[in-house]
Amino acid sequence: MQSAFFIVIYFVAINILGFALMGSDKRRAMRRAFRIPEATLFAVSIIGGSIGTTLGMFVFRHKTKHWYFRFGLPLILILQILLLFFFKLGPFEFSFM
Repeated sequence: MQSAFFIVIYFVAINILGFALMGSDKRRAMRRAFRIPEATLFAVSIIGGSIGTTLGMFVFRHKTKHWYFRFGLPLILILQILLLFFFKLGPFEFSFM
């Protein structure tokens, strides 16, 4: 039970980070300041922050003109959800010590 708590905390934190990075990059773009690399935004999405980065993209209206963000971030989210269902419904058993 304790490890499930830490997993939930991780996913909440990484999604907040993804949302904040999208907002921060939008603000930096408006100020013409040093930007957050697109690879960083995708990396945060891939390691579990796909809900936060996708939500941040639409809330801040940032990167929505780039097809690879508009389709890529939701695709990562869909693949992560499918992977979750696959592990949940499949013949797998995970045990955290």
